[in-house]
Amino acid sequence: MSEPRVHPTADVSPAATVGPGASIWHHAQVRERAVIGPGCIIGKGVYIGADVTVGANCKIQNYACVYEGNTLEDGVFIGPEVVLTNDRYPRAINPDGTLKGAADWELSGSRICYGAAIGARSVVLPGLVIGRWALVAAGSVVTRSVPDFALVAGNPARQVGWACVCARPLGADLACPACGRRYRLASESPAILEPAPGPESP
Repeated sequence: MSEPRVHPTADVSPAATVGPGASIWHHAQVRERAVIGPGCIIGKGVYIGADVTVGANCKIQNYACVYEGNTLEDGVFIGPEVVLTNDRYPRAINPDGTLKGAADWELSGSRICYGAAIGARSVVLPGLVIGRWALVAAGSVVTRSVPDFALVAGNPARQVGWACVCARPLGADLACPACGRRYRLASESPAILEPAPGPESP
């Protein structure tokens, strides 16, 4: 794989790690100790906080913010202007009026699992898990963890269905009308979806 490409206007900390084949575009900032996996695309104006880990082949679109404490597994899509937060009780100052320092807040990032996608302008609150291949509709505010393959939407985001690995909503028969892959419920309480065995399994 080729050397990473970093646009001259991007601000990448010398203490960050950027994998081979990754691209970091105009005015993006990658903070110290962040890890950008091989093949990733970091769009214009993206902010990657300190110590954030981004797996291989992720796409983070323009002006998204991935704050300290968040982790992206391989193949994650982060839409334009998405915000992954990290502090459930944010304040600028302590009760005595002094400015909060690094030791005065509770860091609580989220994990975005393999293949998941977060739609444009969505907000993910701290301390959540967005499951494998889950799909968050654009403009959602995610306040609780999302199961594998779940399709969620709204504010607060609620599950409205299931999504295929190709991102299309599944039908009532848990088959994808676009690619034909089939799924089955592995558990009904809480509902957990898994690929059905067969040649069309992901």
